[in-house]
Amino acid sequence: MRPITKEIYLNWYEEMLFWRKFEDKLASVYIQQKVRGFLHLYNGQEAILAGALHVMDLEKDRMITAYRNHVMPIGMGVDPKKVMAELYGKSTGTSNGLGGSMHIFSKEHRFHGGHGIVGGQIPLGAGMAFGDKYFNRGAVTLCFMGDGAVRQGSFHETLNLAMLWDLPVVFYR
Repeated sequence: MRPITKEIYLNWYEEMLFWRKFEDKLASVYIQQKVRGFLHLYNGQEAILAGALHVMDLEKDRMITAYRNHVMPIGMGVDPKKVMAELYGKSTGTSNGLGGSMHIFSKEHRFHGGHGIVGGQIPLGAGMAFGDKYFNRGAVTLCFMGDGAVRQGSFHETLNLAMLWDLPVVFYR
């Protein structure tokens, strides 16, 4: 792991502040009904993402999450304008405007989306980790979830397989 310096702390602060402002703007346009569907914000959890990104190798590691996923792809290198375009339903968005708030995706930046099914991303994350292990890619998959996902059977079954097969996957709750 890279050492944590004063510059890193300042960088984290700037990134977290940008992410918070991005989502504050998103909340504002959601109230104006410019963003359709549901909107689940990541506000208050920015430090988790900043720390996770610090230990990741952004050239090969992957990330998958549930529906609080607007700033995660930005942290992994996706242009914020593309994320906002996706939320507005524009064809210039990360999923050509078809995914909306819960389904942001970037193969190029190894961000494998948000998923609207509670716990649905957990077995997918383990599957990606299985592929990385099978093909000796040396990558790790970070799988984020909320409290509700821990009560799903898929969570328990996936943890069992991940431990049995020694998969390179990290689960964050």
